[in-house]
Amino acid sequence: MATAIQKITLSSSRDIPFNKLVLSQSNVRRVKAGVSIEELAADIARRTLLQSLNVRPLLDAEGTETGMFEVPAGGRRYRALELLVKQKRLAKTAPVPCVVRDPATDILAEDDSLAENIQRVPLHPLDQFRAFQTMRAKGQSEEDIAAAFFTSVNVVKQRLRLASVSPKLLDIYAEDGMSLEQLMAFSVTGEHARQEQVWDAVSANSWNKEAYQIRRMLTEKTARASDKRVVFAGLDAYEAAGGVVMRDLFQQDDGGWLEDVALLDSLVRDKLKVEAEKIAAEGWKWVAVGIEFPYGYAHGLRELDGVPAGLTAEEQATVQALEAEYATIEAEYENADELPDEVDQRLGEISAALEAFEDRPVTYDPADIARAGAFVSLGVDGELEVDRGYVRPEDEAPVTEPDQGADGDGLAGQPATEPGTPSTQRAVITIGGEGAEPEDDDDDTVKPLPDRLVMELTAHRTLALRDALADNPHVALTALLHKLAGDTFRQMASFGGCLEASVRQVSFPVQAPDLKGTPSARSIVERHEAWKADLPQDDQARWDWLAGLDDASRLALLAHCVSFGVNALYEKPNPHSASGVSQHALDRRLGQADRLARAIGLDMVEAGWVPTADNYLNRVPKRRILEAVREGAGERAAQLIDHLKKGDMAKEAERLLEGTGWLPEPLRLLDTEIASSTTDAAEGDAESLPEFLAGDDETSAEEADEPHAIAAE
Repeated sequence: MATAIQKITLSSSRDIPFNKLVLSQSNVRRVKAGVSIEELAADIARRTLLQSLNVRPLLDAEGTETGMFEVPAGGRRYRALELLVKQKRLAKTAPVPCVVRDPATDILAEDDSLAENIQRVPLHPLDQFRAFQTMRAKGQSEEDIAAAFFTSVNVVKQRLRLASVSPKLLDIYAEDGMSLEQLMAFSVTGEHARQEQVWDAVSANSWNKEAYQIRRMLTEKTARASDKRVVFAGLDAYEAAGGVVMRDLFQQDDGGWLEDVALLDSLVRDKLKVEAEKIAAEGWKWVAVGIEFPYGYAHGLRELDGVPAGLTAEEQATVQALEAEYATIEAEYENADELPDEVDQRLGEISAALEAFEDRPVTYDPADIARAGAFVSLGVDGELEVDRGYVRPEDEAPVTEPDQGADGDGLAGQPATEPGTPSTQRAVITIGGEGAEPEDDDDDTVKPLPDRLVMELTAHRTLALRDALADNPHVALTALLHKLAGDTFRQMASFGGCLEASVRQVSFPVQAPDLKGTPSARSIVERHEAWKADLPQDDQARWDWLAGLDDASRLALLAHCVSFGVNALYEKPNPHSASGVSQHALDRRLGQADRLARAIGLDMVEAGWVPTADNYLNRVPKRRILEAVREGAGERAAQLIDHLKKGDMAKEAERLLEGTGWLPEPLRLLDTEIASSTTDAAEGDAESLPEFLAGDDETSAEEADEPHAIAAE
């Protein structure tokens, strides 16, 4: 006969007045954690009690119920109710839902208290994310959700963003197939297809799933909100045009990433064209428009001499008042160790105002404007840059006989204006295109650096040499005397050296896009403009001015002028033609350039050059990338990236090499032995190119792109 299964009996439940309840000393919770009593009380006041209290009758000495009940499980709820009673928001006799335990049970009160707390299964984070999402879908605002759960609005936005990730990836997260940090990285974009594509890519390599890698892959084809194009076009204009901004709610993103780069470029071009039309209305013959122009973009063009506009009487009075205020403040705080913040701020405001008055607009002769043009581009901070007053060689007025053009029939060398023809001309506006991306070199064999890359690197070095030489009159004078003495005391002048004594500025036919914005380039331009502003235009006046300079100023100007003749550029030798540089001349040039750099103490790291994916790392084979990281950051760092594809490797190498001071071979000083042999070559003995420019004798191919297992640390 089968034994009947004994049925269990659940504890009864009933409402008990709050003043009949007391907190039990058997409650195991001693440490305060989680939601505060105040927050729990506010939640109960909003939605009432969601869970009953677990109580036991209190017995007297004879074992009879006293009518009071102790609370061993639910102590925090009891304290929250107690707080509401103290706040007069709940009556003392308010009925409280309770589950009443049989006083005869052999289960300890501590047992109940412990079981209630440890048998609860915490809510999976994804369930919380989805719950917030459901509440939002049903009409609750982010602020309402935040207030209901005593959290910030930003946290709610983060949870909602996580819930909006691809359902496929959410399922993987729910099954512990990805970490919360990885899920957070995927929330940067709302494009589910792209999220899944990146996950498939990183899943193929177990070592390539870091959150920063995911974030980088999702944003690699976007534009930063801090990009100068965005600053110029305006983020609001981009969004108004339908552009999407990707934001990272979990870390600093500097304003996010703009997803539609083509739309951004279109907005920039349109706005630049509008600005160019305004400039063209001034009467210029041509206006060249580009997001940026290369260093030396005006080389070979004649710059017009404009006349700065004078100050009005009111402006002059304002300048005098500002200068007087500045002097008064300086005198008042002359002996102070540190200026108060408000005083320092005011001095900065005065300086900025005075600089604005000094930067006066320049006026030009209308006849010059009619044959000249202007460049319109963007500055490094996204501001509009307009460089006016440049005449192309083909637009120069032809030389005429004295008796020609005397009847006033228009500009010299140009046809007379027909009656009824407008005096103004329509400017030709040209919008330059972006430079092509460098070709990706997938050849893993170790070969010499590409000629173009070496040319770009040596252009950086040449600018840095020019800047450093201009600050070192002693070396500049030595270099000049060395060149002049060689030309004077030799039967034949020495051509092809590092210094062109005639100071013929050498242009850079090949240069990296960032050359114009380097510290050396900016320093040279600022120094040149300062001297140009002081130098008289009249020949005799210029001679008298130079003659009256003190020795220090004469040497400084000499160094500046001599620096423009520095040529440390690498060129591909042409042994089969009379045009181009010979191998011997190139050897002499590079050797002398190194000697000059050594004399000046040139350091390309101090000059501001840093290796990036764009200027070097993505332009060389993987083996050279690893070699650079190994030299700059150590063997361990190289091992961390040796499994990556070339593009990813270049990006990571850029990060690893930051602050290491590593330089590629063309930017390093030659060894002393090489420098000595170069000096000998200057006396007529040929020398070989430095190793980095010569053919690479290695013939072995790089190891294939096979994944390498990394031992767990």
